[in-house]
Amino acid sequence: MERTPVVSGWFSGDGDDFRLLGTRCRACGSVFFPRADAFCRNPSCDGTELDQTPLSRTGTVWSYTDSRYRPPAPYPCDPEAPWEPFTVLAVELAAERMVVLGQAAPDVTTADLAVGMAVELVPGVLHRDAERVWGTWHWRPTGVAV
Repeated sequence: MERTPVVSGWFSGDGDDFRLLGTRCRACGSVFFPRADAFCRNPSCDGTELDQTPLSRTGTVWSYTDSRYRPPAPYPCDPEAPWEPFTVLAVELAAERMVVLGQAAPDVTTADLAVGMAVELVPGVLHRDAERVWGTWHWRPTGVAV
């Protein structure tokens, strides 16, 4: 099956090379995710030269919750299948000191998490259909097998 990113240009690589991709302003050094393409989002900067930059693969749990409702379209899910709740994390990236949202790795529940816990970025699957696997990112507590 073809593996397709859910959002093109937001992440790249696989395994230990898997990274979220942000942008860094050349004028002020601010880093953004999701990426910025036209201008710096820092209100004190009028920079327009932005470079793609890979973001940290590790961070700490800033907050988390479980999603107990079926998201609306365009979230891909079979409306006939039973709904399975999933865990969502807000993670403060180690180097950038910014918070990025994402799903927890499969089988990681809110009971497995705590604010301040170390987590790492891993490749994930949002949805599978007959033609492709829709790839995304997941957060996993460090030291937990995929």
